[in-house]
Amino acid sequence: MASSSTGQMFVVTNFGESHGPAVGCVIDGCPPGLELSAQDVQHDLDRRKPGTSRFVTQRRESDIVHILSGVYEGKTTGSPIALVIYNEDQRSKDYGNIAHQYRPAHADWGYMAKFGIRDPRGGGRSSARLTAPTVAAGAVARKWLKTRFGIEIRACLTSLGDLPVRFEGWEHVCLNPFFAPNATQIEELQAKVDAVRKEGDSIGAQLMVVAEGVPAGWGNPVYDRLDARLAYALMGINAVKGVEIGEGFAASRLKGTQNADRMLPEGFASNHAGGILGGISTSAPIVARVAIKPTPSVSLPLESLDEEGNSVLVVTKGRHDPCVGLRAAPVLEAVVALVLADAALMQMGQCGNYGRAYAAT
Repeated sequence: MASSSTGQMFVVTNFGESHGPAVGCVIDGCPPGLELSAQDVQHDLDRRKPGTSRFVTQRRESDIVHILSGVYEGKTTGSPIALVIYNEDQRSKDYGNIAHQYRPAHADWGYMAKFGIRDPRGGGRSSARLTAPTVAAGAVARKWLKTRFGIEIRACLTSLGDLPVRFEGWEHVCLNPFFAPNATQIEELQAKVDAVRKEGDSIGAQLMVVAEGVPAGWGNPVYDRLDARLAYALMGINAVKGVEIGEGFAASRLKGTQNADRMLPEGFASNHAGGILGGISTSAPIVARVAIKPTPSVSLPLESLDEEGNSVLVVTKGRHDPCVGLRAAPVLEAVVALVLADAALMQMGQCGNYGRAYAAT
């Protein structure tokens, strides 16, 4: 399908299905000379992969990445980089009973309406399994951004269902299975997920992603705004139903004097804009928040229709995340990295520079 590529200069094409032989991507436009190994990519894939705790799907995938092209003697060559991840633990039989039924809140009906055919095994192309190649491509973009500009991209959980998650520090995020930025709520989060899973239900989540060190000047006015590009890319992640940049909807409740980010010699006094004004980066941290819906695959019966239009009760078997948001942080980071890498190359192509740091004059 034509919608499987993203980016204008740092172009990523994503391929594969949840229960096919493999998933992967091709990156075209990565600058040459970047030191890159499979381990650079593997680190982020290991953070995203299933089966890492009892709170996520128990599908067992090693998610070992293979670099097939575009790297010679440990450095990128400027030619397309092909990355492949082989599927190892498909259980397609789990989907036999719903092969001809439309699962509520899934893409089944939309795919059938559009294409007249669908792959029901694990959701096929609409599965969150396809975020693995996105994370792989994002790892390459992230390394280039870090090496070239010192950009740091991090994401964390900010709420689990209706439970707010307090921010106490980024250092906590990698120490728990929830990507939670604190050490004081872990037992509470565990209990909430365990209760939902025991009920056979699922739950949604909200997350925040922050990119620090982005120079001012990236992005464009009107149709190619950096915030629009980020929102578009983040909305392309499975189960994401809302995106906010900076204050987002909360800005509508502020006065202009409250929302303005005053410019001081030492930097911006606040960051209500989330690092983007007029569609162009300001060099303040870029901040986005996303809302993720509950996992649509639940073991409780739900009313729906089959392909013949008959009423049915759908029960989804198999191994599913009780909260798909619990593995979303690495995906958000990857998507933001892809957008920023593309924006950096577009800036160089149009203006002959990579932007500038904050400097009040």
